[in-house]
Amino acid sequence: MNPITHLALRHRRLVALAWVGLAVAGVLTLSSTTGSLTHTFATPGNPGYDTNHQIQQRFGLDGNEQPTIAVLQLPPGQSMRTPVGQATAARTFAAVPRAGRVGVADYANTHNPKLVSADGRTTWALIDMPNPDVPLGQGVIDRIAPVLRAAAPAGATVSVTGFEQLQSGGGGGGPSTLVETLIGMVGALVILVLVFGSAIAVVPLLMAIASILISFLLVGALEQVTAVSFLVEYLVALIGLGVAIDYSLLVVTRWREERERGLDNEAAIRAAGATAGHAVVLSGLTVAVGLLSLIVLPVPFLRSIGLGGMLIPLVALAAAVTLLPVTLAAWGPALDRHRIHRTSTSFSRGWARWGRLVVRRRWVAGAAGLAIIVALAAPALSMNTGQPSTTAFSTATPAARTLQSLGRQGVPSAVVFPVQVLTHGGAAGAARVAAIANSTPGVYTSLAPATPSFRHGNDALVSVIPRAQGSTTAGKALVDALRSRMVSVPGGAEVGGNTAQNKDFVSAVYGNFPLMLGVIALLTFLLLARAFRSIVLAAKAVVLNVISLGASYGFLVLFWQQGHGSSFVYGVPATGAIRDFIPILVFAFLFGLSMDYEVFLLARMREEYDHNGSTPKAIVGALGHTGRLVTSGALILALSFLSLSTNPDLPVRVIATGLALGILLDAFIVRTLLVPALVALMGRWNWWMPARLGRMLRIPETADDPARA
Repeated sequence: MNPITHLALRHRRLVALAWVGLAVAGVLTLSSTTGSLTHTFATPGNPGYDTNHQIQQRFGLDGNEQPTIAVLQLPPGQSMRTPVGQATAARTFAAVPRAGRVGVADYANTHNPKLVSADGRTTWALIDMPNPDVPLGQGVIDRIAPVLRAAAPAGATVSVTGFEQLQSGGGGGGPSTLVETLIGMVGALVILVLVFGSAIAVVPLLMAIASILISFLLVGALEQVTAVSFLVEYLVALIGLGVAIDYSLLVVTRWREERERGLDNEAAIRAAGATAGHAVVLSGLTVAVGLLSLIVLPVPFLRSIGLGGMLIPLVALAAAVTLLPVTLAAWGPALDRHRIHRTSTSFSRGWARWGRLVVRRRWVAGAAGLAIIVALAAPALSMNTGQPSTTAFSTATPAARTLQSLGRQGVPSAVVFPVQVLTHGGAAGAARVAAIANSTPGVYTSLAPATPSFRHGNDALVSVIPRAQGSTTAGKALVDALRSRMVSVPGGAEVGGNTAQNKDFVSAVYGNFPLMLGVIALLTFLLLARAFRSIVLAAKAVVLNVISLGASYGFLVLFWQQGHGSSFVYGVPATGAIRDFIPILVFAFLFGLSMDYEVFLLARMREEYDHNGSTPKAIVGALGHTGRLVTSGALILALSFLSLSTNPDLPVRVIATGLALGILLDAFIVRTLLVPALVALMGRWNWWMPARLGRMLRIPETADDPARA
């Protein structure tokens, strides 16, 4: 690390100008970068996605997009059992295409009695639409209700519902990513001031701003090669903030420690670069490996998140080992001159006492830490992946009240998750699909209009309304049942829709999860084994990370899926399911991010052990020097994620809270309780490195011996 620090200091003006120039370019291109992010969750090669893609090609409708359900209550005195009432409903629903490219299945084109209420005065229609993120579908969903109301006769009432309407709630959008980032920055600055007690607290924040802007610039460059998911925007802003501050916090703290030892400013910068800078590089590479592992999954949007997310720690570590030394050389002593408190920020007697207590009570500490983690991880075994239940959204919105009124008429809430069946056997094929569907247990009804919107040559689209929502076991089982029964349809038939695509997504992603886990575990193990010169410490780090992740999953199940806290904190009832892509994202990010603190702690532990040859002293010294750093960094990172949880998008909230809890749990339970207890229990074996593996990893020969204690 000395050569990099030396090079940066020797060319400090060039380094500063380069970072400023790239940051300015990031500002200038920010709008075009964020505007080019995609909202697709495509999974090519999977049956559900491929069927929905065919539906889009044939009919211009998105089979994966949840439809709008329009409900018409006729004027007093009119009934759907009379020609007048039927004509009124037909004219009203016939106006829907004025909103854009849609497919309308109503009583007029299906004559399905289940589209009419028991009293005959209310009727509903299923309206399929294009994807709202493509030009053909932009604004269509918002224009449907006004068009219907304009076409409805005097005295009639029109309302709409659907999954999109339920989750939007009809309200405004929440704070922007910029506002969320600013909230995180203010909170981070408060914590940094408390930690450092001087104006030096602003330096990590400056590193974060530069890192975020340049990360966005690189994401813009990545967009020239491949589509990048909109989720990367949130991750760059908030994870970039937390990671850049974490890395800067480590280096600045070590710089202070070296100055307190009597070194002059430049010598302290070089010494910090050789120790803390090395830990930062190792940590950044580990985080990047965790994110890059997403590319082994056969899902384009997850691969884009892996590639885009990988840039975040790499830019942050680059800032910590180049821009930060230059900044400290120019203004470090001046910013740190006036402190609110004179106590050392590089060593905490309180954390050293905690380390001694853990060493003395290693069995109790290890059992307590493990019990907490296991208790939180247990609920993860009941995790259900899929779209959240319709009951997870506010019941006070017009869309919720409309769905409730349909429920009172016997229409299941799963109407918002129809199964879309594409058949190629013409009218006979469509009739056969409808007959099979209607005879399948778990189906409420099927809609097969013979209109151009649903018929194209020999291709026909049939919407099957299930009784159970797609996130339930029964809803998923219905997809399998329909697929097995549709093999007898003349011309063939494929099953699509949102539930089918989500189900196939889970099979594709989590079927490859062992491969992803193996790749990330192996690469991380090799990186850490070489850095710590110990296979025991490296293996322990990987295993504890996986266990810690289980606890984070358990929290997601308790808090969101089962609703123990989500309603009180966010006003969101139990979701009944966790979106299928969330666990894999939480895994990729938490595996890398939590490794930050493992690296900070174990790197210092290795350094202390090399200095004094005593495992207990190494534990106490490492906790004394890094305990405050790890917990402060975790608080900053968690605060960044919690600011992101103010976003109204439910999946973003779930990801943000899962990451925040995971970081806090990892820092306060795993790294400062469980890890030191296990290191104390294993004694001399912590430092074991087989000679053959050491040679393979090109580890310099040392006098280390497992017999040393």
